[in-house]
Amino acid sequence: MCRVPSTDLIFSNRDEHLTWLREQSVLPPGFKVGTTTFDFTPQEALKPARMTLTLIALDEPSADFGAVFTQNAFPGAPVIIGRQRLDEPTMGALVINNKISNVCAPDGVATSEQICAATAETLKLKPGQVFPSSTGVIGWRLPAEAMIAALPAADLALQSESILPAAEGIVTTDLYPKVRSTQIGEGRIVGIAKGAGMIEPNLATMLVYVLTDIAIPRDVLRAELTLAVNESFNRISIDSDTSTSDTVAVVSSGQVEGVARSDFATGLRQVCRDLAEDVVRNGEGVRHVIRVFVQGAPDTTFATQLGRAVVNAPLFKCAIAGNDPNVGRLVQAIGRFVGNSAQPIDVSPMRLSIGGIEIFANGEFMLDPAKEVTLQSHLEAAQLYASQPTENGVFLPPVDYPTHERCVEIEINLGVGTAEAIVLGGDLTHEYVTENADYRS
Repeated sequence: MCRVPSTDLIFSNRDEHLTWLREQSVLPPGFKVGTTTFDFTPQEALKPARMTLTLIALDEPSADFGAVFTQNAFPGAPVIIGRQRLDEPTMGALVINNKISNVCAPDGVATSEQICAATAETLKLKPGQVFPSSTGVIGWRLPAEAMIAALPAADLALQSESILPAAEGIVTTDLYPKVRSTQIGEGRIVGIAKGAGMIEPNLATMLVYVLTDIAIPRDVLRAELTLAVNESFNRISIDSDTSTSDTVAVVSSGQVEGVARSDFATGLRQVCRDLAEDVVRNGEGVRHVIRVFVQGAPDTTFATQLGRAVVNAPLFKCAIAGNDPNVGRLVQAIGRFVGNSAQPIDVSPMRLSIGGIEIFANGEFMLDPAKEVTLQSHLEAAQLYASQPTENGVFLPPVDYPTHERCVEIEINLGVGTAEAIVLGGDLTHEYVTENADYRS
């Protein structure tokens, strides 16, 4: 993950962000996207709800596709089926729903297969060519009859211009859709992501779909996807909880030949890195994105794990939320990880910086009143919005678009090796607690 974002975006209002999203959302040739919404009543809750059903379809089924999934021991039915689908000769479509994740629900796999079969019939495909995905409340059953009845409307809505309807259709608690794209010669890569809470490295909690018209053989596509995920989605965290539904899928329509593998890999990694950072920036209640750059580590695994320990440290996350440069909480988080590590290291050479300001070296803090002011200014500049309770005391985000791409920049130089890693996380806010206290209500 690059230390500097690929773009330097600042949005003053939602319309500006939406205009930019539309520019990013041009579909590569060979794909169509359609969505529809419908109302239903979950059997477990007996409260009205609204679901969006999304279709991503290829003009012709493709042999060149791949996916990686959650490592949670209780995967959703779509993940179970998706793993099986990797052995299929071709993929023709994805069918995606929000609102219910279909995890450990009665007859969940059979229900998902039923929806895949109905989708296949609608699109004139074989059931094994349809890849399912679901996101939302865990434990509830999918409204299969209502979803199947909605398929003709989604089919009718299929268009080949923009992926934005799919990006909007897969969200749950996300404040806004996430789209990133890049052009490589005549070829194009575009990706969308859903994710805001229950996010922890080891895939993070997301649905991510990456589409390209660049011809890349299946084995190469899958290998490059794994590499891209490991340095992007596997290096972010919001709240240290690993989802049951994580999926990152990639598929090529194969219409553009002659693009070098290295060029494709660079583009894929950039799209994944940008989407991963978007997921953190749109995390539930996140007001600051924290970018931890660990260098001088004995190996990449140690560097990555240390970065995770910092972005998951509750006291440090709270300090960042309050624009309080409480550097003692950063050092204790580092010390806790190293002290409990199976790979102990000498911490005496360690140096720490926040926002480019050195705060710790040779085992001692290097603080003064001027640095305190500068550090606080760095945190305030990285804040996405100011926390404001509503009249009833409930904290809710006052904006539904990303105001900028700045981060709280933390550098940890361990001085004991040459390995490095970057991990992104978010702060811990009133808004996060409000969102998750009322998630199902």
